[in-house]
Amino acid sequence: MSERFGSVVLPELALHSGKVLKQVRVAYSVNGTPRPDGSNVVVLCHALTGSHHVAGEPVSDLPDAWWDPLVRPGGVLDTDKLCIVCCNNICSPYGSSAPTDIEPGTRRPWGMRFPLIDPRDIARSQKMALDALGIERVAGVIGGSLGGMIALEWMAQFGAAMNFGISIAAPLRLYPQAIAFNGVQRRAITSDPEWLEGDYCPGRGPVNGLFNARMLAMITYRSEESFVRRHMRASRNIDEWGGRFDVESYLMHQGKLLTRRFDPNCYLYLTKMMDLHDLAKGYGDAEAALESLRKKPFLAVGINSDILFPPWQVQEVVEAALDVGAYASYRELRSDIGHDAFLVETDQLSEIFKAFFDSIGFYDALSSPQSESRRTRLSRGKTHPLHAFKARPSYGR
Repeated sequence: MSERFGSVVLPELALHSGKVLKQVRVAYSVNGTPRPDGSNVVVLCHALTGSHHVAGEPVSDLPDAWWDPLVRPGGVLDTDKLCIVCCNNICSPYGSSAPTDIEPGTRRPWGMRFPLIDPRDIARSQKMALDALGIERVAGVIGGSLGGMIALEWMAQFGAAMNFGISIAAPLRLYPQAIAFNGVQRRAITSDPEWLEGDYCPGRGPVNGLFNARMLAMITYRSEESFVRRHMRASRNIDEWGGRFDVESYLMHQGKLLTRRFDPNCYLYLTKMMDLHDLAKGYGDAEAALESLRKKPFLAVGINSDILFPPWQVQEVVEAALDVGAYASYRELRSDIGHDAFLVETDQLSEIFKAFFDSIGFYDALSSPQSESRRTRLSRGKTHPLHAFKARPSYGR
């Protein structure tokens, strides 16, 4: 069964800041068929500039699928047995409510009048969207990078409605260096004369600023080892001002690609969302935030070459989970790629997931007679909302 798309409109979303956002649209995708009790539903949380398009063929107006090797029939996230649901993050330009939407009562986009959103708000909006679809409980939640922060917020707020959690390359809180990287990226955008305080017309806008922001971001997503291996000091016409080192050309290429598919204001909001990530905020400490993971399986995956969220930051999450009695474990991707290894080293990640699922008997439980009997009983006479899909909706963008 191919990936299906839909959207839910929430009447209102109470934000962590105290503000209320009304008529909130949450776009989502589904791979696989859900059981009515949600026992085979796994929620995926996507990263900064990704989308809810997780697997399968290219989809118009969405970036390429980001975990196609994992989410497929027979894969470690086996869509013949599981139902994989991914919601598009609010503030993303790919279908959910965002600064690009028309502000109610006006004829212009929200721009910088859109309220700030943090990962806690995103997790709550996704849980509300699933509730609206008739899924009140899920098997587990998985996310990487910003998606890992959102997954941690799922665990903090809704641990009672899930059986396991996996976070990848995500810390308990954003530390100053990561905030600094994001701050410089935002400055690149807001210093562009075409930004116009966020009120640029749809179309060109501050593309040079976004271009430069993406160049910097890509440095943090890779490691020095990967740059040495791939580029070293290779260059072209370097004795002239128009010449470039290969690594410069690579970064410029990545900047150009993003300007073709992403909105600058959305980028500002999403990087700020990362900065606002602090799992302990409102709980007192991280241990209190993760209390709902007590006696539940939890896996944190770090990346040995990650300069954005280095392994020690991911290990802090495991330590906090262990302190509250979670069945927590840490595994590490060994790669010279850097932070983006969770999107590239899919064979290695598949092995890590498989070992984790085997250790908790995840697939065995799904195929047990008791589980099958319960599924049949719950399915009798019911049609799950996620079974009824129309063609991919227009998002009015």
